[in-house]
Amino acid sequence: MRGPFATPLATSLVASLLAACAVGPDYHRPEVEVPAAYRYAIPEATETANTAWWHQFEDPVLDQLIGDALANNKNVWIAAANVEQAAGVFVTTRSPLFPQFGYGGSGSRSRLPDQLLTPGQDNPDSQYQAFATASWEIDLWGRIRRQTEAARANLFATQEARRGVLLSLVSAVATAYLDLRGLDEQLEVAHRTTEAYAESVRLFVLQFQHGVVSEMTVDQAKAQYEGAVAQTSQIEQQIVVAENVLSILLGRNPGPIPRGKAIGEFEPPTVPAGLPSDLLERRPDIAQAEQNLIAANAQIGAAKALYFPAISLTGLFGGASGDLSNLFDHESKTWNYAGSVIGPIFTGGAISGQVAQAQANQRAALAAYEAAIQSAFADVENALSARTKLADELAAQQRGVDALRGYARLALLQYNGGYTSYLTVLYANQQLFPAELRLAEVQAALLNSITTIYKATGGGWIDEADRMAPQPVDGGWMSPPVSKTP
Repeated sequence: MRGPFATPLATSLVASLLAACAVGPDYHRPEVEVPAAYRYAIPEATETANTAWWHQFEDPVLDQLIGDALANNKNVWIAAANVEQAAGVFVTTRSPLFPQFGYGGSGSRSRLPDQLLTPGQDNPDSQYQAFATASWEIDLWGRIRRQTEAARANLFATQEARRGVLLSLVSAVATAYLDLRGLDEQLEVAHRTTEAYAESVRLFVLQFQHGVVSEMTVDQAKAQYEGAVAQTSQIEQQIVVAENVLSILLGRNPGPIPRGKAIGEFEPPTVPAGLPSDLLERRPDIAQAEQNLIAANAQIGAAKALYFPAISLTGLFGGASGDLSNLFDHESKTWNYAGSVIGPIFTGGAISGQVAQAQANQRAALAAYEAAIQSAFADVENALSARTKLADELAAQQRGVDALRGYARLALLQYNGGYTSYLTVLYANQQLFPAELRLAEVQAALLNSITTIYKATGGGWIDEADRMAPQPVDGGWMSPPVSKTP
């Protein structure tokens, strides 16, 4: 049989479609100013940007926590669902590029008043129809193609957003765990100091009872002890908060967190090497911003295509009969095909307004893309600078603690020998205690600065994290893995 797509008109339209170019600007990556090098580049940096950097800590507990977080964190599952949603939008947007086929059928039985009947007309009367339909909008001006391009870019942007969630999650878990271990070290210092102060109070009380020291010395020792007790309670509360933060990152209810290596046992991972230009390919947020720019650029073409006529072809083939048994007989067949052209003449600015809106969105997306690149450069510079300065601070803090320990030891010897008052011992201990707490804090901060560098520079290690995380799937969800953390 001859159908609507076999006509010369349809053939010429299809040929025109294949040769046509979509209206609107084609996307070209904007030129951006990229620094030649980082100001605080680390000389000993190595090519580790594509490795699972957290394994360098050599702490099985941290490895397990990161694995559990990637499997169970709620934001990861939300991001995967967002990718599936964007994929569905893309498929829906792309579908008009292809001919649309459908079917239909109907049946009816009716009776008319006798005075309205014509001679030979059945009363009651039955009518049955069964037909197949076909339609196709000829995308001559590229409106659908531009919309599809935008939907595809939005899908890619959502995928990059998911990768950004993975990047942030791994870094957040490592940072939270190292902060927790730093607090654990501070708690040990507080407990050790509190026990030493408690022993001093006990000894001074005995000496006071035998008239060796004054009551003022006893009160000074008690005040020092109570200050250490208050500091211990504060650190314990911070540990509870840190454990709860980490539990939420793991996708479970707040609770205790297992411990691995002590903060002083960690070796800082190597710094990943790379140039500023690498960020354009490594960072998910930059890739997401560029895909948003691509989508906004494509929407300009989709809006401009509204100025041109929409051309559609439709066809129908089937059967119609008053007797259901004769519905598919040769005599009952029915068919039709048609073409339509619909275009604007006057819209009161509706189309020009959409074009202006699309162009403004494109300019905003371009500015957002450039801002994302500049922010990325700043993130890396800040992280590299923090790593350098924290290494210097840690060395200085360690020397300061060693000196204060010597000072406190000598002050106690002088006091026991009767050469100085207890105020000297009190002052020495008041200097040493916070210095030891700060030392543990800087140790965790230095390790976290490396974590921040890996987060800021991105890299292929996200692919390793991606394999450990739930994947977007077509047609349904898999059940979330169960956490194996003890």
